[in-house]
Amino acid sequence: MQTYRELFAHREFRGFFTAVSLQVAAGTLNGLALATLVFERTGSPLLSAITMFGASIMQVVGAMTLLSAADRVPPRAAMTTIALVGASGYLVMAVPGLPVACILAVLLLLGLVSSLGGGIRWGLLAQILPEGGYLLGRSVTNMSVGAMQIAGFGLGGVLVAAGVSPRLAMLGSACLALVAALCWRVALVRRPPRAVGRPSVRQTWRGNALLWSSRPRRAVYLSLWVPNGLVVGCEALFIPYAPGAAGALFVAGALGMLAGDMVTGRFLPPGRRAAFITPFRLLLAVPYLVFALAPGLPLAIVAVGLASAGFGAGLLLQERLLALTPDELRGQALGLHSSGMLTMQAVGAVTAGLVAQHLPPGTAMAVMAAASLVITLALSPALASPPTQTG
Repeated sequence: MQTYRELFAHREFRGFFTAVSLQVAAGTLNGLALATLVFERTGSPLLSAITMFGASIMQVVGAMTLLSAADRVPPRAAMTTIALVGASGYLVMAVPGLPVACILAVLLLLGLVSSLGGGIRWGLLAQILPEGGYLLGRSVTNMSVGAMQIAGFGLGGVLVAAGVSPRLAMLGSACLALVAALCWRVALVRRPPRAVGRPSVRQTWRGNALLWSSRPRRAVYLSLWVPNGLVVGCEALFIPYAPGAAGALFVAGALGMLAGDMVTGRFLPPGRRAAFITPFRLLLAVPYLVFALAPGLPLAIVAVGLASAGFGAGLLLQERLLALTPDELRGQALGLHSSGMLTMQAVGAVTAGLVAQHLPPGTAMAVMAAASLVITLALSPALASPPTQTG
């Protein structure tokens, strides 16, 4: 499977693609509306950042306790349930007068439930597509994430600028999540669990310990998680940096991410992909250094779009992770990547919010970008050797 036409000729992939796209749009619209609501009520960059990305903090709890279930539950039923729980949570958070503490509690609960989603979803993608189709399918799905973020942030920005209540936008996100649940239910084939046995905390720890025992895999995981998470901390400060135009910055980021995924997934020759891992990760952080000068909106939009193209490194690193991991561990390996990535994004957002409590938002963004550069350079030597599969 080498072309987009071949990919979308696959009926079940079309259903998968649609469901993922709707869930991303729902989460994006809800996140922007909710962060705007909390910032209006509290004036706190820290609480705004936590609200925007706080659900991800529970990914580490899910990765440590629930991840063995990713291969041990029926994927269609599990993804449908996760979407329904998300819709219910959005509805609860839209209740007028709900205290900020209750909003954060619901966010944490949603993060815990969704921590299973990464392993189930990407393991299912590997089942849906024929051998060799995973990278292209993941690339197209990532591009959809960018497109849906553009739509979600764009719509959210328009609604905020028009004075529409954030709660109304949150109700819209709940409707999108409900449609996603319906799509998971009717568009996919019913499949049994990918692995036998009952999920348990012990199984989760055993699989994670085996994945983490390999030094090359550790380097890939850290490269996927830490520089990415620090740069997401920059994104968490868009609302404090430009309260009336944060939607434009989020759209620029989504466009840049879409372009990066398109280049890495479709146009880089397989034999040359490894050489682009470090350049893309450097690109992820360098443009954010300009925020130390508090640039105006046009330059800020260009810098954010250029930097976000560097997220394409994630596809290249995921391909390396698959090459380093035996088939029977791939579902949990991808779930651990997804959970760890979202957890570090939450850590990055909280860290950036704390820094912005003491520094101007632009300066705080530059500090986070500089930290990302240092860690990228420190991890680069461990990624230089060709990947060799280990147990």
